[in-house]
Amino acid sequence: MKKSLIIVSSVALMASLAACEKAANTPEPVDSSAANSGSMSDMPMPSEMQHGKGVGTVTDIDATKNMVTLDHGDISELRWPAMKMSFSIKPELLTGIKVGDKVNFEIDWDGKVGTVTKIEKSGF
Repeated sequence: MKKSLIIVSSVALMASLAACEKAANTPEPVDSSAANSGSMSDMPMPSEMQHGKGVGTVTDIDATKNMVTLDHGDISELRWPAMKMSFSIKPELLTGIKVGDKVNFEIDWDGKVGTVTKIEKSGF
């Protein structure tokens, strides 16, 4: 009986300690299936404007809405994984850019809307 009580208590103690340790850790990164879907629901949302730089491929341009869709790699400054996402853009920045171009770009992110502030064809 004593042995059973000691074993059960030990298991309960280990489970409690494991739960405490897990709560103290920083949040896990967004899983790749959510990241690749373009979903921003699990992404960190800043309280002020942030700026990031990325590399990607232009997959769509909607000149009537001043939007560009980029399939981009990680953007470390914003803690974003690789994904496909649409951004607003000034029409003059799209001069010479077409679907399929590999580009270097910079964006401003306010937590809801991303705006491309610079875009140029890359050499990769």
